[in-house]
Amino acid sequence: MNLAERAWSLLSRAQEVYADNPRASHWLRRHLARLGEPVRVVVAGQEGAGTSTLAAALAGEPGHSGHAGHSGHGRGAPPTWRHVRSVRTWPELLVLDARLRPQDPPARVAELIGEADAVLYLLGRNDSEPVLLRAVHDQAVPRLAPVNAIAVLARADELAGGRVDALTSARQVARRWARQAPVAELCQDVVAVAGLLALAARTLRGDEFELLAALAAVPKAELDPLLLSADRFGAEPQRAELLARFGLFGIRLATTLLRNGTREPTALAAELCRRSGFDALGEAVSAYFTARAPVLKARSALLGLGVLLRREPRPPAAPLAAELERTLTGAHEFAELRLFSALRTGRVSLPGDLGEEAARLVGGYGEAPQVRLAVTAEETVSEPDLRQAAAGALRNWRAYAENPVLSSSERLAAATVVRTCEGLVTGLL
Repeated sequence: MNLAERAWSLLSRAQEVYADNPRASHWLRRHLARLGEPVRVVVAGQEGAGTSTLAAALAGEPGHSGHAGHSGHGRGAPPTWRHVRSVRTWPELLVLDARLRPQDPPARVAELIGEADAVLYLLGRNDSEPVLLRAVHDQAVPRLAPVNAIAVLARADELAGGRVDALTSARQVARRWARQAPVAELCQDVVAVAGLLALAARTLRGDEFELLAALAAVPKAELDPLLLSADRFGAEPQRAELLARFGLFGIRLATTLLRNGTREPTALAAELCRRSGFDALGEAVSAYFTARAPVLKARSALLGLGVLLRREPRPPAAPLAAELERTLTGAHEFAELRLFSALRTGRVSLPGDLGEEAARLVGGYGEAPQVRLAVTAEETVSEPDLRQAAAGALRNWRAYAENPVLSSSERLAAATVVRTCEGLVTGLL
């Protein structure tokens, strides 16, 4: 029985225990229904980090009304989840915009994060000690691996003064943070995104394209001085509106692309999405969140069940609480997710092609046994053949886990793969 099946079983049994409690029964029914919904992702960060901008980019709307922070809904109002359809590199999601403040009480953080399956946490350029990101993780279960968060290096275009190559510098910072404590200890990965440009690209209007094309037609020697500062470029009302939408970085990049041969609005929007880091973030969300949606949704349901059992204890619920504890602490799926991110970010490396093989075996490219064992779709393979292939992989990885030539971190990674292979052999995966 995998983690999703165990979560379903525990919630179903809890329904029987709390059948006489309307509030608890309603909560349990809602979370059982959520297991079949798209992944719920909360876009969180300090005020001014750009949560509303990124949430609006996800929704593909210039104005985003799903805000759950301090200037939007009142504290008693339920958060508004926005349905985001699959587009380009982005999968289908339910998204909530949430601003957090250092002075927010733990209950407020728990309220917003507790309803989510995953978190996009926006880091500022000075957030190498992410106090709020740590608070977000601690509101779940501190002893569990942080498998449901991606840190976003927000407003990445500002990191290098809005130069056309600003995202290159920001990506280098993001890669470094993804490999180093404390950020690496609290999330799966770090992705650099120019949120304002991503929003402008997702909602590019025809009149904006025409104005950008007209600017690109201006001789470079005349345009470059205007783009030296926001005050200088925004002195004219039409340009000021464009500046508010794209920022100097976006205007510089868009005019450069248009000069270099981009001719159509759709092509410009697509390239701006790619250059802004928005597509890369979508790929990370797909790899870390939606590809393992059953695991993350089971995790959030089980954590929520733990809250219910603590708030409303009763003797018949004691066996459920004990089984819940065993399930959460023994879930190998969390170790798989953490190893996949460690391999992908470079926190852990394995010799030769072993890193790629390990990522595949732990479900990084698909959870089905055939995918994990690299059996092509064209092949018709019986279950005994799959078990034999898994047994061969198990022998190899046991040898790696015991190889004294490998470092301790490499042997620990191999030990995680060993447990995966054991599950494949016994049919647990």
